[in-house]
Amino acid sequence: MNTLLRRRSRLLAATTATAGLVLVAGCSSGDGGNGATVKGVHLVKAGRLTTCTHLPYPPFQSEVNGKVQGFDVSLVDLVAKDLGVEQQIVDTPFENFKTGAFLNSGQCDLAAAGMTITAERKKNVDFSDPYFEATQAVLVDRKSGIGSLEDVKAKGGKLGAQAQTTGEDYVKGKGYDPISFESSDAVLNGLRTGQVQAVVIDYPVVQGWLKDKANADRFKVVGNLKTGEQYGFTVKKGNTGLREALNKAIADAKADGTYKKLYEKWIGPYDASAASPSAS
Repeated sequence: MNTLLRRRSRLLAATTATAGLVLVAGCSSGDGGNGATVKGVHLVKAGRLTTCTHLPYPPFQSEVNGKVQGFDVSLVDLVAKDLGVEQQIVDTPFENFKTGAFLNSGQCDLAAAGMTITAERKKNVDFSDPYFEATQAVLVDRKSGIGSLEDVKAKGGKLGAQAQTTGEDYVKGKGYDPISFESSDAVLNGLRTGQVQAVVIDYPVVQGWLKDKANADRFKVVGNLKTGEQYGFTVKKGNTGLREALNKAIADAKADGTYKKLYEKWIGPYDASAASPSAS
C-alpha cells in the first residue's frame, strides 16, 4: 500500500471573517479542567470552540495564504459567533474521526472534515443534521484512455483513493484494491506523478482541483457516483447542547441565505439538492 504520510507540527495563526482561528498540532492534550459552559454548551477550552479537522481537504478546509479557510470552517464559525467565542482548529489524523478519540479525550469539542454520516460512525459519535449531499467523482489522466471506473480494470490502470474514506470503502466494495493516500493533496499528487491513472474522491474536492487550469488541461471527470452520502459534523456521544447549537446554525444559515453565499464562495454554483439533504 502506497500511503503518503505528511503531518504538520508548526503553530499557525489564522483568521476568518467572523472568528479567530488557531491551527495547532494534533498531539496536544485537552483543557485540563479549564473549560467553560456557554449558553448551555460545555467547551473544552474557555473562550474557544475547538474543532478537529484533517488538512488539507479543499473546499471544506485547507490552509490558504496562511489562513485556515473553507466551507466547513465558515459554517462552524457561525456556531462560534452564536456562542460568543472564537473557533480553534486542530489538525488531526482522519482515522480518529471514526472512533471519536479526540472528542472523548477532551481535545476537541467537535469534528468537521467533510465527513459522511454512516451507521458505523454513529456508534462512536453523535452527528449534527446533514449539511451537504455529496457524490464521488472518478478523475483520470486524459492520456490514460480510461473513460469510466470500469475501464480502470479493463485497461489495467491503477486506482487511488484517500485512506479511511467512504470513497475508498465504495471502490473496495466494487472489488477494487485502490492505492491508499493519506490526504486529498496526496491523492492528486499520486495522479500527477503517475502512481495511479484514476482516483475516486468527493466531487466537491475535484471541483476545486479543476478550477486550476493546469489540472483541468491534464485531468477529466469520467464518472459521478451517486452514493447517497451526506456530510455531518460530529460531537462526543451525549453532547446534546453542542449538537443542537450546530443544528440551529445550519438551519438559520439556510433560512437567511448565508448558506447559499458560503456555498457559492467555496464550492461553486449553488445546487439546492446538495444543500438540502434530508435528515438521516
